[in-house]
Amino acid sequence: MRIDFVTIFPKMFEPLLAEGVIARGIKQGLLDVRVWDLRDYAADRHRSTDDEAYGGGPGMVMLAEPVLRCVEAIGGGHILMTSPQGRLFTQDIARELASREWLLLLCGRYEGFDERIREALQPDEISVGDFVVSGGELPAMLIADAVGRMIEGVVGNSGSVEEDSFFRGLLDYPHYTRPEELRGMRVPEVLMSGHHEKIRKWRKEQALRATLQKRPDLLESAKLDDEARAMLRRIREE
Repeated sequence: MRIDFVTIFPKMFEPLLAEGVIARGIKQGLLDVRVWDLRDYAADRHRSTDDEAYGGGPGMVMLAEPVLRCVEAIGGGHILMTSPQGRLFTQDIARELASREWLLLLCGRYEGFDERIREALQPDEISVGDFVVSGGELPAMLIADAVGRMIEGVVGNSGSVEEDSFFRGLLDYPHYTRPEELRGMRVPEVLMSGHHEKIRKWRKEQALRATLQKRPDLLESAKLDDEARAMLRRIREE
């Protein structure tokens, strides 16, 4: 998969490309990640990428021409725009985007993009939540990490991806490691039993309990099999 970022702060992406899942995917040749400095496509000697808003207002607006020039130079990709107006990013959307061969993420700043960028490019607008951050770089990195780890081979153990929270519509089950006892808190005995079927059922039940307690809204759309539905009924009856 190829992922391109368009930004006025390319250095923000250096840690993403140096450490972690994305860096591993690049080293394995599974991800091709490129960062484009929007200022290189500015039309003036000051390398301007923003200007005052028509009609007045407190903030600056991202100029359309540098963005359009940069996208034309890149020459392809499914265009994403990080925006509070976009569809809320979920695991299902991450899965959808992971099926594409090429993503191009536009990272906005200030009061956002000149509306003509939307008109010209018709981007897929994505929101990472109902809150405000200083720019689109961090949301773009979050999207890339969530999508990149779903590319086969990027995460060494594909089973760990499938067991992540939200992958099957539920929150994750609890995890434990050594020591067996810590300050009076013990690892559940079932995990020490070596009985794989009992462990599987325990984890499934714990995922259901966590989801019911913390995010019951997820159960409305979660894909539950007969065993899970029976477990959920019993939990609710307790």
